[in-house]
Amino acid sequence: MGANDNTLRAALDALPLLPANRAPLAPEYPWPAGHQAAMFLSFDVDAESAWTAKDPARYGELVTMSFGGYEARVGTAKLLEMLRGLGLKATFFITGWSVEAHPAMCEAIVRDGHEVGHHGFHHLMPQPGDPMLVEEVDRGLEVLKRRLGVVPKGYRAPSGEFCEELRILLKDRGLLYTSSFRDDVRPYRHLLADNTPGLVELPVTASYDDWLLGLSQRYSRHTLQSREAVLSMWTDELDEIRDWGAMVTTVLHPQCSGRPMRLRLLREFLQHAQGYGDVWIATGAEIAAHFTACEAAG
Repeated sequence: MGANDNTLRAALDALPLLPANRAPLAPEYPWPAGHQAAMFLSFDVDAESAWTAKDPARYGELVTMSFGGYEARVGTAKLLEMLRGLGLKATFFITGWSVEAHPAMCEAIVRDGHEVGHHGFHHLMPQPGDPMLVEEVDRGLEVLKRRLGVVPKGYRAPSGEFCEELRILLKDRGLLYTSSFRDDVRPYRHLLADNTPGLVELPVTASYDDWLLGLSQRYSRHTLQSREAVLSMWTDELDEIRDWGAMVTTVLHPQCSGRPMRLRLLREFLQHAQGYGDVWIATGAEIAAHFTACEAAG
């Protein structure tokens, strides 16, 4: 057996024989006003930071940057127009870099009355032991406050990753909820490693991440899915979740769902959801506040 094999065995043997997330199972609280199910309608506004986080040199690749730039030039405005037409409010998780680079786009989101959430500063994936972890959180908080007058209640991890240090940091900074994990269909409260309560989690529904359904650019690993394929996936998921009385959470990006075909299918899907009359389409702050009120009531 080689040295590498011994190292791997030692690392595997050191793993706790416990779930990585030790939070209790999500309580089945009723949704407000007699609703059967819930939808957390949310968007991730990354702009160019989606592309520069892993390789800052890409900033010089202007066509690649233009995919992110589409958010401020076209995509976000079109989504805001659609939401106004449907009478819906959503949560927009915005990177601090995007606020600094595209203030008019972000101010329009606030002006329309949508919730703004924290999404890091440079869209760096949080990793255990990351020396930039605190800076990414605090710099993002500072920019949202200074440029938009927003003290966010919610956080979504860039690139969808988390670590214990981040759970503790977000609690210390006074946030109410995170929407990053993919392990449930109802809200629940995190349990930190020291057995103290953490933030409320509004779990993400993986099939509603439009980035995974295809982005038509040369670096994408994913085939661009047709309207029919995406719409059937989304409606089937919602129909079943409604039968369960549970919740779906979207992770939509203006550089994906702000494109014409994508926006059209999103509009059709949201109209399908509204047609039920008993699906609560809400912001993260509204859903987290409902959860904490039910939790307090016992």
